[in-house]
Amino acid sequence: MPEIFIHPQGICESNQVGEGTRIWGFAHVMAGAIVGQNCNIGGNVFVEAGAIIGNEVTVKNGVQIWDGVTLESRVFVGPNVTFTNELCPRSARPKGRRQLVPTLVQVGATIGANSTIICGKIIGRYTFIGAGSVITKDVPPYALMVGNPGHRIGWVCDCASQLSDDLFCKCGLKFEFVSEDMGLRKIA
Repeated sequence: MPEIFIHPQGICESNQVGEGTRIWGFAHVMAGAIVGQNCNIGGNVFVEAGAIIGNEVTVKNGVQIWDGVTLESRVFVGPNVTFTNELCPRSARPKGRRQLVPTLVQVGATIGANSTIICGKIIGRYTFIGAGSVITKDVPPYALMVGNPGHRIGWVCDCASQLSDDLFCKCGLKFEFVSEDMGLRKIA
């Protein structure tokens, strides 16, 4: 297995980083953060203690992943995506983990550049969030989301192509609608 690569100007204090992961210049992975195998952590990324990143995750430059944020495997996080972990932040009050509101980004999801994810949300598997979107509610699997606040404009395939109205993809996969909350289910 390939070793972990840490750029000479990157900081990795965690001892829970998987083989094959690359941490680039000016990135900082704190002790207590978990980063899986074969991840790419771009420049100027900050991964706080308590954050969890699965295997084969790409985090582009300028992203902060705070305590309480979990990225499952094969997630793509575009440049300058913002996660939050408190719903009512104030500088003057005492801080503690009990005030953190967890966020889950499920397997295969894509979050476009400059998007903001409000804490406490579940971003469903293989969703595609367009650049600059603000996500204020849970996102069902395979949803294509855009805007502020984010709203669904269609559905996407595992391959990231937009599905036709009959939920077929040009790659050959077929889906069926379950519900607005549950999204789609792959059938072939």
